Parts: sequence; C-alpha cells; structure tokens
Amino acid sequence: MRGITNLSSGMMGFAIARAARDAGAQVTLVAGPVHLPTPRGVVRVDVRSAQQMYDAVLPVAARHDVFVATAAVADWRPARLSDEKIKKNGNRVAPSFELTENPDILAAVAKLPDRPFCVGFAAESHDLLKHAREKLARKNVPLVVGNLGPATFGRDDNALVLVDADGHRELPQADKLTLARQLVAEIAARLASLSA
Repeated sequence: MRGITNLSSGMMGFAIARAARDAGAQVTLVAGPVHLPTPRGVVRVDVRSAQQMYDAVLPVAARHDVFVATAAVADWRPARLSDEKIKKNGNRVAPSFELTENPDILAAVAKLPDRPFCVGFAAESHDLLKHAREKLARKNVPLVVGNLGPATFGRDDNALVLVDADGHRELPQADKLTLARQLVAEIAARLASLSA
C-alpha cells in the first residue's frame, strides 16, 4: 500500500478561485498535490499534507474577507511515518498502524477572533443534507456547500446544495466553473446584506 486517499481532483476549488478572481477578488489559493494550472492573477501556495495546509492557511485567513474550504482534507493520518519500506513479514499478517486526527482547518479559521466569512464544503457519500446541517452547526459557519463527493471527484460537473441556518437551496447539475460563479455571486450577496 502506498497511501490511503480519496480521488478529489481539486477542480472545484480551482474553479472557485477563478470565479472569485473574475468577480474582482484578490485570491490566495492553498492547494494540495494536484496537477491543475493556477488561474491567472491568483496567488497559489502548494502544500502536500493536511498539517502543511493548516500551517499555510491560519496565518493569512484573517487578512481575507472570505474563506472557502473546498479541499477534501483527510480527517485522519498515520500516527507514525516509516522511513523505510514496510516489507512483507512472511506470515501473511498485514501490519497494523495507529491513526491520529488531522487539524480541523475550517473550525480553526471559524474560531479566529477576526474571522472571515467562512464557507465549508461537505463532500458526502450519503445523507447529504443531514451531514451538511451537522457540519454547519459543528463548525459554527454561516454556509456549508454540500455535494455527493465520491460520485463527482475528478468530473467536470456537479450539483450543489447550499445549507444555512434558514434551510437549503439546490444549485442544479452544471459544470464546476458555472457552479463556482453561482456560489461566488451567492457569497457576494450575503456579504452585501451583512454590511447593509
């Protein structure tokens, strides 16, 4: 085994970065190990692990007006890494390993004293609305965007559901850039109503 991971491509996050830039925002994109071109005019910070992403996001988050957490960050990581290949032991018993929890980036940003407007993503395999509502409350954020993640990882299209304290609204199936533009417009409208 070389690693345990999901098949998230990062396409939605990059589409949101592009849509926000097109809408006039100054955008910092903290990207995991994906092979996607950086949208023109976007500042990109590459990371390889959940801890590196946490370390890159936390110092700059409060300097931004909006934080959109699209990355499908692993909840768990191995507690210890091996410097050497773990060889077969001859008795066909698979090695066991301990897991430890990764830092919760969205929750940490949402707890900042000068926090930005936080938008979480809930990529779920089932019970999408239930899990998105739970995430909204648990992370204490104003908006969670839900999608059936495993079914759409690596695809150019998706369907989203916007979940807030008042209910939910669906964004029907479309390409990810179209959905990103709709989401950015929604965030802009919510920010405008907060400052009105």
